[in-house]
Amino acid sequence: MRQDEEPDELDDELFEHHRIVADAGQSLLRIDKFLMDRLPNVTRSKIQTGIHDGFVKVNDKPIKPNYKVHPLDVITVELPEPPRDTDVKPENIPLNIVFEDEHLLVVNKEAGMVVHPAYQNWTGTLVNALTFHFQNLPEMKNNAGRPGLVHRIDKDTSGLLVIAKTEVAMTSLAKQFFDHSIERTYNAIVWGVPDPEEGTINVNVGRSLKDRRITTAFPEGDFGRTAITHYKLLKDLRYVSLIECRLETGRTHQIRAHMKYIGHTLFNDATYGGNDVLKGTVFSKYKQFVDNCFKIIPRQALHAKSLGFIHPTTQKFLQFDSELPNDFKEVLEKWENYVKNH
Repeated sequence: MRQDEEPDELDDELFEHHRIVADAGQSLLRIDKFLMDRLPNVTRSKIQTGIHDGFVKVNDKPIKPNYKVHPLDVITVELPEPPRDTDVKPENIPLNIVFEDEHLLVVNKEAGMVVHPAYQNWTGTLVNALTFHFQNLPEMKNNAGRPGLVHRIDKDTSGLLVIAKTEVAMTSLAKQFFDHSIERTYNAIVWGVPDPEEGTINVNVGRSLKDRRITTAFPEGDFGRTAITHYKLLKDLRYVSLIECRLETGRTHQIRAHMKYIGHTLFNDATYGGNDVLKGTVFSKYKQFVDNCFKIIPRQALHAKSLGFIHPTTQKFLQFDSELPNDFKEVLEKWENYVKNH
């Protein structure tokens, strides 16, 4: 603040919250739709209000709500309040470390733990734990407040994550993710039995235009981003099945959206309707059995089972596999017994 300024004059000051540069290949797209896909936890009406209020600028100039984003446009979002501090509070939370050397570590995250601090989850995350146990973890460009992270999995998904401990490791791992050369397999319990038993889902996914908390499939390719999931049936349990999914791309909620799209929603995935009885009989005993299974695994039945990548310095291929968590195993056993006895 300059000496000749009064403190209350700062009320009109705007703080930059987001700066997004459109890709060179960006197709002409209305500014509100463009920002819908880029800004998490912001509704379309809030974006439109922000445009009307002059908080959204393109190339440093205010724009009209019907403005269409062009290649290499610089879009800024400025708000009256400063952005939240990106400093992460270290917390003494135990980590299940599968592998560690001076360059990286692989952790097995339990279901229920959020990966990084964000809206409504500023503490108790994997990153809060990492900053307690490790000092000076690197951060990816434009990813402040998420030290060590090169990828993530959903809060209620369990399984393997690789964490970078050095800048060299982060650069190498980020490139492998960008090139889709990282090998990732997930195990999921889904409603029904996929037919064919093995296949590839190559359908764009993106934020739903009706509900931003949900990722939806856009088979016409008019919205969203390229998403490719290879699936394979591992166990046919008549009403549900155990499948393996191998990710070629890693979009938000990709497996959950893709499996719903082909009619095999993840078991007990409340966000996508998998917490209803989607296959089976109408008998009340069957419904009671399913409800008991829901209580055993009170989350989407998804586990990041294996992870393979080239070590950033030794250049050796490393492969890690994890056991299914107990809730997963118990529900599978219950279904196996149910099918056997009915």
